Amino acid sequence: MTPLASLFNVSLVGVGGQGIVLTSDLLALAAVQAGCDVKKSEIHGMSQRGGSVISQVRFGAKVFSPIIPDGQSDVLVSFERTEALRWAHLAKPGARILVNDMERIPVTVSSGLQAPLRDADQRLAAYPGLMLLAANPLAEQAGNLRTANVVLMGALSTLIPFAEAHWQAAMRERIPARLLEVNLRAFALGRHAVGVSP
Repeated sequence: MTPLASLFNVSLVGVGGQGIVLTSDLLALAAVQAGCDVKKSEIHGMSQRGGSVISQVRFGAKVFSPIIPDGQSDVLVSFERTEALRWAHLAKPGARILVNDMERIPVTVSSGLQAPLRDADQRLAAYPGLMLLAANPLAEQAGNLRTANVVLMGALSTLIPFAEAHWQAAMRERIPARLLEVNLRAFALGRHAVGVSP
């Protein structure tokens, strides 16, 4: 399947400060590089204070709305475990669920605005499309912990039918030159972690 022939939906979720918006920007740019029509939306909420964040990217031959209906995401990317469960209703049956294998409690939970999620590991294991990735250690291996989002993006790139060159072009367009090399390393480590040879 190519994204040019049909609509492809990706939801990215996590906690403020994890690079979710940058990752969705890079995904949207890669889709443009691949010749797709693209729409993107994001909800920052309390992201400046460490609250939940969601960004959605839709691409294909023609996209009419930036909002992905519940149960229609082909891929759900979560930047930490519990947010994957909080937003699991976005994933369609059989969707791939890519999760950074770490936990960061959002301020909305620690302040009592949202209830904590229980038994996260057991509940995550129930999803057949689950891919757990230890992105933080790989980001440190790349040379900067803050590139964990790009490690996840590298893994995500194996689930979307774009050429690797499209992703690299997006990074060159959006990431400052002084940070490009470490991000390219992080991206390659994410791809390699899910079985793509460097």
